[in-house]
Amino acid sequence: MVSHPPGGGARAVARCIALREPPFSAEPGMLFRAYLTPAHGAALGRLAEWMREAGMTVRLDGAANLIGRYEGWRDMPPLVMGSHIDSVRDGGSYDGPLGIMLAIEAVEALAASGKRAPFPIEIYAFGDEEGSRFPASMLTSRAVAGTLDAAGLEMADREGVTLADALRQAGERWEIVTGRAPFGETAPFGDAAQYLAARHPGAIAYLEAHIEQGPVLEAAGLAVGVVTGIAAQLRYNIAVTGMAGHAGTTTMPLRRDALAAAAEMVLAAERIAREAASDVVATVGRLSALPGAPNVIPGRVDFTLDVRSLDHGRRDSAAAAILDAFAAIADRRGVALETGQTNDFAASPCDPALMDLLSASLAAAGQPAFRLPSGAGHDAMNMAALCPTAMLFLRCAGGISHNPAEHVDPADAEIALQVMLGFLDRLGETL
Repeated sequence: MVSHPPGGGARAVARCIALREPPFSAEPGMLFRAYLTPAHGAALGRLAEWMREAGMTVRLDGAANLIGRYEGWRDMPPLVMGSHIDSVRDGGSYDGPLGIMLAIEAVEALAASGKRAPFPIEIYAFGDEEGSRFPASMLTSRAVAGTLDAAGLEMADREGVTLADALRQAGERWEIVTGRAPFGETAPFGDAAQYLAARHPGAIAYLEAHIEQGPVLEAAGLAVGVVTGIAAQLRYNIAVTGMAGHAGTTTMPLRRDALAAAAEMVLAAERIAREAASDVVATVGRLSALPGAPNVIPGRVDFTLDVRSLDHGRRDSAAAAILDAFAAIADRRGVALETGQTNDFAASPCDPALMDLLSASLAAAGQPAFRLPSGAGHDAMNMAALCPTAMLFLRCAGGISHNPAEHVDPADAEIALQVMLGFLDRLGETL
C-alpha cells in the first residue's frame, strides 16, 4: 500500500478554494470560469505548477485540456484520472476541480514514497464540462473520447465567437502557439484537425472523483460512495415567438404573449416529469424574454429543457410527451415554436470490476461499500467510449452544488484520497 502524509485531502480542498478568486475567476466576489477565457488559462497555469511539483510532466492537447503524466514501470496504456476545471456562473469551488486536486495528491503520494504503478498515470483537467460558454457541454472530454464531430467547432457563444475562433484566440493569449506558455510541451491548436487529434490513443481505465451534488451520502452519514452509473440526458434549446405589443393597449384576447406561453410550457414539463413517478427529471434552467421592457408584451422567449433518467426509454418517453405538450400550447396560444436538440448523452454504467476495486478500497479505509447512481452528468460518461470507467462520490454539505454554498469537509477529502490510493494499488495487482 502507498503511504502518504496526512493533510493531502485538506490541501486539495484548500487549492479548490484558492482557484475561486481572480485571476482564476472572471469576476470578483463570485466564481465563474468558462472555457477558453483568461480565467481558464490562469487556472491551467497554476494547475501546471502543482502537477510539476507532484512529479509529473505537463502538456496541453489540441482541445486545451491540461494533462499531467506520471510514468509507470511498464510500457502500457495509462490510467486516466481527472475532472473538469470550468464552472457554472456563480458556482461552487469543488464541482470538478476537487477531482483534479485529489488525483494530483494521489500522484504526489506515490512520488513521495518513491513508488510507481505498473501503468502510467495521466491526470486530465478537462476544459469544458458545464457548457457555460458554448451551447453544448462536455466538449473536451468528447474530443478525448473521439465522440465529438468536427462540425461542433462551428458552434458559437453568445457573442458570436465560434469554438474554432475561441481556440485560436486563446492560443494567442496564452502564447501556446509559440511554446512559451507555462504548460510544458504544446502544439498549435485552433482548427478541427488539431482539436480532434486530442482523441486519446487508449487507456486501461478512467477514474473520476467528484462531489455527489446531491443529498444521498449526507443522509446516509457517509463520506464517500461508489457510483454505479450516470443518467441519460437530453437537452434542447426552445424558442417561442409571439407578437410584441403595448402592455396597456393590447387587450388580453388579442395577445400572443410569448412569455405566458413559455410559462405554461415550463409548468407542463414539471407536471409530466412528476406524473412519470420514476427517476425522470425535467428542468428549465435558463430563460430569457425579449424585448425585456416592463411596458412591452414579450415577443420572444428562449429557454432550455433538460430531461434525464437512468433508463433511456423513460427519458425519451418523457421528452417526447413534453415536446408534444409544448406544441399543443403553442398552437392553442397562436405562437411559433422552434426546438433544437443540443445534447443526447447515453446512460453510462460504471465498470463492475472497477466498482469492486473501489468498494474494496472503501472497506480498507474503514468505509461501508455504499453504491449510488448519478443523476448529474460527468466527463466519465464520455470517457466510457474510450475505456472502462469508475467514479467516486464525495459527500457535499446539504447536497448543494452549482452554488457558492457548495462545501466539502477536508476530512471527507482525506478519506477519498485514501480510497483512490487503495484503488491504484488494487488495479496494479490485477495487471
